[in-house]
Amino acid sequence: MARDTCDVSCIHRDKVDYVKENMENHSFPDVGQIFKALADEKRLKIAYALMIEKELCVCDVANILDCSNATASHHLRQLRRLGLAKYRKDGKLAYYSLDDDHVSQLVEMAFMHSKEVKQHERTS
Repeated sequence: MARDTCDVSCIHRDKVDYVKENMENHSFPDVGQIFKALADEKRLKIAYALMIEKELCVCDVANILDCSNATASHHLRQLRRLGLAKYRKDGKLAYYSLDDDHVSQLVEMAFMHSKEVKQHERTS
């Protein structure tokens, strides 16, 4: 049975140096927070709902998630704090939408990848 580790210690210094140099130009903690936010199932459902419907009020989000307005607001605020969602006020209603197309693409790609993984598992 093949092991999924290297059997020898052979470091490709040029590749290692190149990747490390490029890593310095990115904020891994910030990006990690985005994935951490979307790792929560309720927040992922909210992002998916906003991807489909474009804009929803807090009350609608609460009903979609079968939770209280306070719980929905809490999750929406977290998405907003991380730059994944934005809101606008209309009288007594607060409407949320995804911040931009990048967020929609991220959610959509995650679901597409998940489907591909499941299909691959069934055929393997």
